[in-house]
Amino acid sequence: MAAQAAAAAQAAAAQAAQAEAADSWYLALLGFAEHFRTSSPPKIRLCVHCLQAVFPFKPPQRIEARTHLQLGSVLYHHTKNSEQARSHLEKAWLISQQVSFPYVKFEAASLLSELYCQENSVDAAKPLLRKAIQISQQTPYWHCRLLFQLAQLHTLEKDLVSACDLLGVGAEYARVVGSEYTRALFLLSKGMLLLMERKLQEVHPLLTLCGQIVENWQGNPIQKESLRVFFLVLQVTHYLDAGQVKSVKPCLKQLQQCIQTISTLHDDEILPSNPADLFHWLPKEHMCVLVYLVTVMHSMQAGYLEKAQKYTDKALMQLEKLKMLDCSPILSSFQVILLEHIIMCRLVTGHKATALQEISQVCQLCQQSPRLFSNHAAQLHTLLGLYCVSVNCMDNAEAQFTTALRLTNHQELWAFIVTNLASVYIREGNRHQEVDILQF
Repeated sequence: MAAQAAAAAQAAAAQAAQAEAADSWYLALLGFAEHFRTSSPPKIRLCVHCLQAVFPFKPPQRIEARTHLQLGSVLYHHTKNSEQARSHLEKAWLISQQVSFPYVKFEAASLLSELYCQENSVDAAKPLLRKAIQISQQTPYWHCRLLFQLAQLHTLEKDLVSACDLLGVGAEYARVVGSEYTRALFLLSKGMLLLMERKLQEVHPLLTLCGQIVENWQGNPIQKESLRVFFLVLQVTHYLDAGQVKSVKPCLKQLQQCIQTISTLHDDEILPSNPADLFHWLPKEHMCVLVYLVTVMHSMQAGYLEKAQKYTDKALMQLEKLKMLDCSPILSSFQVILLEHIIMCRLVTGHKATALQEISQVCQLCQQSPRLFSNHAAQLHTLLGLYCVSVNCMDNAEAQFTTALRLTNHQELWAFIVTNLASVYIREGNRHQEVDILQF
């Protein structure tokens, strides 16, 4: 018996030593890979070599899946080798479904769908996200994150109805798992899309509900203030869309107070107890620019052109500082919208040369992003048309307005373009064209 016990003890010790050795080589390779990834500058080739060196050891499926995810992520974020990135992420997704490893499974699905969209394979991204959403209901953070991601994908495709439906599902799920904070994020996001669809009758009760949730929620001060900023931005936009310029002032004042409050708060590193609360709408610095932007929008509608120029200058200065460290696409969107407003301001005040320089800036920004150009092409041609009118080049103005009409299906922009095109025809003495365009 003693001999058997000794043999068993030796076998256990050998197994433990083998496991420790296995852990050692894996942790060593992982440590080297992370060292090379975080070097300055990053040594991505060496990082990839270290991760690839894991596979010859024939690791357990959990390690294999995680390594494929890490390789896919590094290749996706740091190289142009999308084919290999896709291959590793697909393997991570496939293997992780065979073992209980939620983090790898859903991270792989999220990254892989991003990559599919980047390759214009939206039809591959949608079913992948739907499958991940279906199997993630027991993992609140990932379930909410994947719902947001699929809703964003539908929004980019202009399918706002499907996006709103998904955000509604997310709001109900967040309520069930006891996350009023994330419920508010889903509902506010839905409100934003309803504003884009001009469904103003549906927006009002939704914003009323959101206001109650935001005021009643007690949690992280920065998260609470960011919810309030989101809510007030939608309120201001709602009033401006409805032409109620005077009603905006109290909301705008609250919004500016919120930003001042947020700037004095320190980021709390304590994680929320509810995993579904692990979201944040925008960084503080981005919110500050957004508040400048809605202030400019209000100033333009109210006719306070000097105030509009003042806040535009402040916002653009802050954007330039942020873009040195942050390449987030939303910053370029903010910059283009600010420039569009200030260009109209310049044309009204007679600063035509400055307006043309700023139109050139918008062109350069749009050239850097096909999506940005697609979203702002009609506005860009409209601004060029307005500039041509200001310098009395009516033929060019007509060409720009006609192109802008062809590129937009936005009702208010379309009406604005048609009105300006009609004025061009009047100034040219072409009244038949004016009647045709107004009837159209």
